[in-house]
Amino acid sequence: MDDDKDWLPFEAPLRELKRRIDEMAASSDGAPDLRELLAPMRRQYEQLERQMYDNLNAWQTVLMARHPGRPQTRDYTSLIFDSFDELHGDRMFRDDLAIVAGLGTIAGRRVVLIGQHRGRDVNEMHLSNAGCVHPEGYRKALRKMRLAEKFGLPVVTLIDTKGAYPGIGSEERGVAVAIAENLLEMSRLRTPILCVVIGEGGSGGALGLGVGDRILMLKHSYYSVITPEGCAAILWRDGGRKEDAASELRLTSQALASFGLIDEVVDEPLGGAHRNLREMGDNLREALVRNLDELSAVPLDRLLARRYEKFRRYGRFAEAVAQPEIRPGDSAAPPGFPPAPGDGDPAPDLPGPDGELVP
Repeated sequence: MDDDKDWLPFEAPLRELKRRIDEMAASSDGAPDLRELLAPMRRQYEQLERQMYDNLNAWQTVLMARHPGRPQTRDYTSLIFDSFDELHGDRMFRDDLAIVAGLGTIAGRRVVLIGQHRGRDVNEMHLSNAGCVHPEGYRKALRKMRLAEKFGLPVVTLIDTKGAYPGIGSEERGVAVAIAENLLEMSRLRTPILCVVIGEGGSGGALGLGVGDRILMLKHSYYSVITPEGCAAILWRDGGRKEDAASELRLTSQALASFGLIDEVVDEPLGGAHRNLREMGDNLREALVRNLDELSAVPLDRLLARRYEKFRRYGRFAEAVAQPEIRPGDSAAPPGFPPAPGDGDPAPDLPGPDGELVP
């Protein structure tokens, strides 16, 4: 990370310390006294680096998930797959390049991979709509899922999008229906499904690939019903409060794991997935192989029953009801109710079925 564009705003203290260390190292020419001076500075850098990345707040996590150098689906096809043969098109309209899909082999296991791809340069981002999927992309994904079911292959989805493409053409061709059909079919697809959020997991655009038996998230990714900017614009009519919105959305992998909404957090290299692609690939490969082996050992009927129960549990909550403070001499009965009788008081008359009072 030598270019300023590789550093995020909150990393400024780390960048400045690294610049000073590099300048001193370049001018030292191996002098022993300078080497001794650099040693505590390098230790300070390592300590600051670990402290910073282990304590990212929600908005900093969003920035990490959006880092332009972060590995994407096409990177992972070479990082973790032994082979990958891409399949194209939805046989209805066109081939949406925001979806990468095909047959892959990982550690000797054949799977169907479906992932969202954002693109690197301006041209690739234009062709793939920066990972925002059109309806034909979701239909393309569904075709590959049905192919996986037909041949008994597990499905692996890689989620990385701000949301589905919101243009007029996308709406005219039924993007909402396409996402809904994916939700329905993935909920009952008779083959194991493993979903991984590798960057941004935004709104229904992410959920269209997010129904599975296991939901994994990379440590510095996020998964949310809306982007922080969109949430701030709706709640406070001020997109500048995106940091507040990110905090309130509880969108980090650690928060979602604590709520039971995801199953596993995949660790990233220190400083983020973009710092060490090979290490990130190894971490994700290990998690995929382990989870695929566990899911493949479960009978299909039991797997589908578990999948159904998994998503039925979403949205459950416990509400704490505040009890009114009762002071000496106050009635314990809520407003509008008669006070409870004392030990020597007769029970009050109650209305009968016809409205008359009966003892």
